[in-house]
Amino acid sequence: MREAWRMIVRSHGGPEVIERENFSPPPPGTGEVLIEHQAIGLNFMDTYYRTGLYKAPLPITLGSESVGVVIAKGPEVEALSIGDRVGCINGAGAYATHRIVPADRAVRIPEVIGSNVAAATMLKGFTASYLAEDMIALEPGQAALVHSAAGGVGSILVPWLRDKGVIVIAHAGSPEKAKGVEADHVLSCPFEAVAARVREITGGKGVDVVYDGVGRDSWDASLTSLKRRGLMVSYGNASGAVPPVSLLDLMQAGSLYVSRPTLADYTTTREELSATAQGLFDRMERGVISPFIGQRFALCDAADAHRALEARQTSGSTVLTP
Repeated sequence: MREAWRMIVRSHGGPEVIERENFSPPPPGTGEVLIEHQAIGLNFMDTYYRTGLYKAPLPITLGSESVGVVIAKGPEVEALSIGDRVGCINGAGAYATHRIVPADRAVRIPEVIGSNVAAATMLKGFTASYLAEDMIALEPGQAALVHSAAGGVGSILVPWLRDKGVIVIAHAGSPEKAKGVEADHVLSCPFEAVAARVREITGGKGVDVVYDGVGRDSWDASLTSLKRRGLMVSYGNASGAVPPVSLLDLMQAGSLYVSRPTLADYTTTREELSATAQGLFDRMERGVISPFIGQRFALCDAADAHRALEARQTSGSTVLTP
């Protein structure tokens, strides 16, 4: 086994609080496997744990998404073998050369999907899966607004929805990012102008659902883009947490529905996790989803990766390599 080290946070703060630390992985316990990492996915959620927006005991090894090879396994692990290439999106500890994970939370990666692509896609792809398949039963011809359409989740969610026959209005943060988005309608206007454009496109009706990972800055634009009894899905806080919501505002805007979901509640069982993974991998193999890795950083440069992500200087997905 090669030398083991990890990137940890001992106190909340900016990217400068991320430190490198050597460590010795313990042997895997019952139902666990030890993975030697090949690639690690960068996600906005990692910054939430770094800043303390999402709570976790300190010190914490950042990251939840990784791909690697099983190099040891504990008792009662039957579904995985030494040498299997697997991915995991659960818990902390991904920003490391090695990681112990529960075997029932690891999924085998198909041979045709590379480790970098898998690590850059799983968490975002699993998120897109439950957003597209489990939040609302969208039918062909219904309309959806997807914010951050050029980002990690958005770049997967847009083609996934279009494959279902959904009319997608994609919103990107700049004209440059919008150029890489393939949707029925692509916007790059300020948030203040989004609702008017959506109403124009939909003949005044609004969309059936809004998928919003931006948070505070896009909240008003999202609500006013919905049709009567439409669904607002707020799944991220890239611009900050959404302020307290008045239920009367939802009534007056057209009896709107609002959900603040999280992936963990849609992959609670092994069966749910496997179905979610299979849905993503099938679409990748069919070419519906063609993941784009826009940036690659060495794991030891994780702070620089966080700076780029928070400054919205990234496009597509970002991979960290140990």
